[in-house]
Amino acid sequence: MSERTVVHLVRHGEVYNPQKLLYGRMPGYHLSSRGRSMAAATAKFFEGREVTYLAASPLERAQETAAPISQVTGCEVDTVDGILEAGNTFEGLRTKGWRTQLANPIRWRHMTNPLEPSWGEPYAEILERMLAAVEGARQKALGHEAVLVSHQLPIVMVQRYVQGKPLAHASRRCDLASVTSLVFDGDVVIDWSYETPAAHI
Repeated sequence: MSERTVVHLVRHGEVYNPQKLLYGRMPGYHLSSRGRSMAAATAKFFEGREVTYLAASPLERAQETAAPISQVTGCEVDTVDGILEAGNTFEGLRTKGWRTQLANPIRWRHMTNPLEPSWGEPYAEILERMLAAVEGARQKALGHEAVLVSHQLPIVMVQRYVQGKPLAHASRRCDLASVTSLVFDGDVVIDWSYETPAAHI
């Protein structure tokens, strides 16, 4: 008989980033005070659930988002490299607003193929490592629930995969501290849902 298991993908809360840089995998970026409130609100989403496995990306913002979930569920936080933020050539640059550094022609060579994308880790590679991490979490929480605290683009890759959509995209539905839940029957995803427990913050 198949086991019903749920794997929740949580995006980290808001990061303190006054310089408005694309921080990507850079160390030293922590949750803001609002981000900590978001993490606490999302942790409450898991109260009373049968969460038996909890993991987070090694980056500070993911670890800090996982901390209150650990308190609510009683699970220790496992660190999993496979749910790390996507690699990006533009890390450390200001990429939004009138001061964007993407206007510099020296950057344009990285923008030749938005379908891959040419400026960072290929979508297919992000999906591959995320699916491996999700399967690992499913096996560890077999018959119960698991939580993986990750980042926007890696989670969006899984969302698009389970919906049968192309990985290349122009818009994303993955708010800060949101929860994307995959429902498995055995090793097959039979349903998925999306919640925003911290939307009021």
